[in-house]
Amino acid sequence: MDLEYMSNSSIEERKKKHLEICLDPNLPIEGESAGFDDFGFIHRSLPEIDANSIDLSTHLFGQDIKLPLFISSMTGGSAEGFKANKELARAANQAGIPVGMGSIRILFEEESVFPHFHLKKIARDVPVFANLGFVQIRDFDHSRIIEMLKRLEVQGLAIHLNPAQEIFQIDGDRNFEGIRESLGRFMNQSPVPVMVKETGMGIGPREVRDLKELGATYVNVAGAGGTNWASVEAFRGNDLYKNAALEFKNWGLKTAHILYALNDQVSGVLASGGIRNAMDIAKSLALGADAVGMALPFIRAVKADGADGVLTIIDQCKKVLESVCLLTGVSHFKDLSRDHLLVSHHIQEQIKDWKDKI
Repeated sequence: MDLEYMSNSSIEERKKKHLEICLDPNLPIEGESAGFDDFGFIHRSLPEIDANSIDLSTHLFGQDIKLPLFISSMTGGSAEGFKANKELARAANQAGIPVGMGSIRILFEEESVFPHFHLKKIARDVPVFANLGFVQIRDFDHSRIIEMLKRLEVQGLAIHLNPAQEIFQIDGDRNFEGIRESLGRFMNQSPVPVMVKETGMGIGPREVRDLKELGATYVNVAGAGGTNWASVEAFRGNDLYKNAALEFKNWGLKTAHILYALNDQVSGVLASGGIRNAMDIAKSLALGADAVGMALPFIRAVKADGADGVLTIIDQCKKVLESVCLLTGVSHFKDLSRDHLLVSHHIQEQIKDWKDKI
């Protein structure tokens, strides 16, 4: 289908504007820090490791992958978003890592855009995961969602929690009652692994454990420090919404701090939110994440250089992760732990204070 003939739906217009805002370097939509500066690796001068033997491979969404990295869901529902997702899928397939798509909500209104979400045709060799909001999980017929997942041939589903975005979206959802029950019911019948994720405000340890008990295969803490979707909505809202939303520019739990507070006590934890370089990825892994996702750096790379720009970032991540393993004396990234980290006294005391609160 030619993108020129897409319908001019409200979802399409909103997604188009979201992408424009995220790609505008002049708009302050990112948090100040995801908390990774509170941690540093301990250098080993006698690592006793052969750099050629370092193993970065792992398993995610039921498949072996080459790096503990995935391209997180970012955009979908507009012409530019569709083009970007296809370039991201091409890069992911070449690099051997999973790729997520933007929200598939529009598919339930616009059947004609299905080919633009069928990324498995491009990313044949890696896990592809769909993406849908938590309100849609409550409101849509579950059999209909499952049928769509089968048609898309995906290996997983990300369910995004975004109350802080919705509340500052003029046409956003306002009622979040009944979400927990519907999530549990859906996850217990889903034909594919389910990742529950925030959208940049963070899922605290208590809620991480709750979601795992409800049946989530993975919980992506997706903390503060990266794209702030309240701020994104601020730049497409009226003055009331904009001024209110901008007061939440530093809202949320920082990604690194959540991981540290979890203390390796929960399996299936993923990290995203303010991950801006490979050292952030390495620290996330040492803090207990099974794998790490990035979105904004990849979508900006696609805008500048297409799939090649994404592959450049992935290659650098691979080089840095291998180097971190060597310089900490481990031969597999899974052996990285908080024992390899120096932790600021400030954050140690802060997490102790937060222990019973988050």
